[in-house]
Amino acid sequence: MTTDIHQIKVSGLTVDVVRKDIKNLHLAVYPPIGRVRVAVPLRVSDEAVRLAVVSRLSWIKRQKSKFTNQARQSAREYVSGESHYFQGQRYRLNVIYQSGLSRVAIRNKSVLDLFVREGGNREQRERIILAWYRQHLKEQIPVLVEKWEPVLGVRVADWRVKQMKTRWGTCNITAGRIWLNLELAKKSAQCLEYIVVHEMVHLLERNHNDHFAELMTQFMSQWKLHREELNRSALGHEDWSY
Repeated sequence: MTTDIHQIKVSGLTVDVVRKDIKNLHLAVYPPIGRVRVAVPLRVSDEAVRLAVVSRLSWIKRQKSKFTNQARQSAREYVSGESHYFQGQRYRLNVIYQSGLSRVAIRNKSVLDLFVREGGNREQRERIILAWYRQHLKEQIPVLVEKWEPVLGVRVADWRVKQMKTRWGTCNITAGRIWLNLELAKKSAQCLEYIVVHEMVHLLERNHNDHFAELMTQFMSQWKLHREELNRSALGHEDWSY
């Protein structure tokens, strides 16, 4: 259980310090803006955290630079000609006004046709595409959960999809529930599967520690490659930690 969360300044960096009932210190830098987080055992002092951050300052700056330079989409207006991503591929949006039901369809493996009623605004067009994304994830996720439950020896009591700004997924260990970021509909099948497995492994190990990494390697040997792919892919416009 987390007992203390606060921030300290180290060499001009803002560092999130989380004290937990764990054995080792864990330092991480998260997309999309290079947030620095240090999880530490309960009795580790802030001075010890500062020393740990200073000792890895060069690595932290490299990670922050990588995220700063990562491709980001501008704000989407959901108009014809825009680029939109689905399952790791980029599509050109083509808005078609009609009197029938709104829908989304892929054409020629390069065009995303958005059928909407005349007079709709940006927010309405966005809702249609997000609903389409959500539907596809709801078709993919249960297949992945069913595939990995016997492999990991765990049971997912429930899973849900929601828009999240800072995480690709979360796991409520007590409830056996995992949440997946709606943004994952834009990423490749490998990235989606990696995040599903990542959250399911938390049912075996709560923390991002050495044991967690060992479990990930045991069950998904290429997980670091999938993580790198996910971290290299274009981020949504400031809307979106691993």
